[in-house]
Amino acid sequence: MSQLSDGRDHLRYEMLTRRTVVAGAGTLALFGVLAGRMYQLQILERDKYATLAEDNRINIELIAPPRGRILDRFGMELASNRQNFGVILIPERAPSVEKALAALERYVPLTDKQRERVMREAKRNRAFVPILVADNLSWEQFAAINFHTPDLEGLQPQVGETRHYPFADRMSHVLGYVAAVSEKDLEDADPLLQLPGFRIGKLGIERTEEKRLRGRAGTRRIEVNASGRVIRELARMPGQPGEDLKLTLDMEIQKFAQARLAEESAACVVMDVHNGDVLAFVSNPGFDPNEFNKGITQASYQALLNDEKKPLINKAIAGQFPPGSTFKMVVAIAAIENNVISPESTVSCSGAMGFGSHVFHCWKRGGHGPMNMVSGIKNSCDVYFYELARRLGIDKLAEMARRFGLGQTYGFELPGERPGLVPDRAWKLATRGEEWHQGETLITGIGQGALLATPLQLCVMTARVANGTKAVVPRLVRPAPGLDANLPEPPPLAVSARAIQIVQAGMNAVTNQGGTAARSRIDIEGFEMAGKTGTSQVRRITADERARGIRKNEDLPWRLRDHALFVAYAPTAAPRYAISLIVQHGGGGSKAAAPPARDIMLLTLQRDPSRLASESEKPGQEKG
Repeated sequence: MSQLSDGRDHLRYEMLTRRTVVAGAGTLALFGVLAGRMYQLQILERDKYATLAEDNRINIELIAPPRGRILDRFGMELASNRQNFGVILIPERAPSVEKALAALERYVPLTDKQRERVMREAKRNRAFVPILVADNLSWEQFAAINFHTPDLEGLQPQVGETRHYPFADRMSHVLGYVAAVSEKDLEDADPLLQLPGFRIGKLGIERTEEKRLRGRAGTRRIEVNASGRVIRELARMPGQPGEDLKLTLDMEIQKFAQARLAEESAACVVMDVHNGDVLAFVSNPGFDPNEFNKGITQASYQALLNDEKKPLINKAIAGQFPPGSTFKMVVAIAAIENNVISPESTVSCSGAMGFGSHVFHCWKRGGHGPMNMVSGIKNSCDVYFYELARRLGIDKLAEMARRFGLGQTYGFELPGERPGLVPDRAWKLATRGEEWHQGETLITGIGQGALLATPLQLCVMTARVANGTKAVVPRLVRPAPGLDANLPEPPPLAVSARAIQIVQAGMNAVTNQGGTAARSRIDIEGFEMAGKTGTSQVRRITADERARGIRKNEDLPWRLRDHALFVAYAPTAAPRYAISLIVQHGGGGSKAAAPPARDIMLLTLQRDPSRLASESEKPGQEKG
């Protein structure tokens, strides 16, 4: 029995010994693996994991660069950056988000939309991540927040930069505005667009020159702890500021033109007839782009949409109007170039012209009598130009209209440029499936019917008449210094000097020899202006109304009144500047459009750089 017990004890001992050895070996193997892994991590791959740890500890954040300024031709700031006062919320430092916002509202009113956004971001982000509550605060609001900071737990004032437009609605259609980045904008791969609160150009020069104005992002290296909290800033590298843009505009002329047009729904363009520099570009009324930058209210935006004078539409490039009698210079040039009439030949105007079953009336009821080309332009005789158009035909007339810049766009530096419309046989057949009628040619000959032009196109047309040799195109952004000489010359106009001389003589007679704009002449030696009035109808005058007497514009609702137009160039002896001006539903061109155009042109001549330079060098004055 004792031997049996000893045998069992010996067997259990051997089994325990084997298990101990196996367990010990396993433990030893495990520690060996761990030791090997630690050796691999700490010795062999030390540099790799040190780099990863450093990357987790160090974050790189983008810094938005200052946006480039926009300047007029003399360096006056049209769009700049200014301090933007705001307030941020750090949720972990506030008793609650709701209580913090309630405390802030004692000094800064918040909209429901702002409160909802802050609550949404507070739930989505970590408690230590700052949330922008409001920006574009007034100095009074910002000062109040600073003074009461001890009572505003979790809230901190901050100072940044925002876009500022000092001339507000006077430059809105040129500059446009900046606003928050949309989902569509994020298709641009620039990481700057991901920054909270970043704004980009949405309209005007701000939009078309966005890449030049935006600049390049800077960076800052910050140290964070394991939970992502910022501990300190290690380094900062400023970004590349956006490029300053100098426009061709003269802000003094721009301001004067805007003020001269007052509350009218109107557009005006002034340009250099030789190089295409646009000195004034007005679409009236405008809007305040600062409101869009700050975040325009729905009520304010709806008011702009509902305004019958359409302040959101850039009338200078997107307003398409019948050019009326301002088109007659093109008809005259086409007639000379196609040898359908000599400038000295006369056409008798009795006040109307019969053609087929229709009667085409002249604006002067009793007629003008015999008219040649110069007197026809001077008196704006409709019957004379009906006859020229009849002899020309629509296709020859359309070809000359396009040569003078109508029915096309120029690649102008503002978005929304419209081409207008120069009708011809092919156009009517393609768009309406109908043949062209000769009566339509007569109506086109006086700038009515399907013919449409923008104020910018009418200014280009006038500039080409004035210089007589070059198909000049408009430009709004001045080339960089030294690059002007490298710009390609405008193509030749390919019109005879004889045709240009006749038309210029007619335009000179309009203002300086008792024509339709005689009361708007510039009676200063060396500043004389040559022009052409225009009045385009927006309603059809029936035979019954003609018999009873045509109603005056002032007796009609605003929307039924004629458009008033005027185009001109000056000085007549050596043309330098062209102007086009339209007063929408303004009535007659001689009364509503010519007087303000005359005043704007006079200021333009007075501010001619060569004149300003000579005046600055007079004795007793400092040289500029």
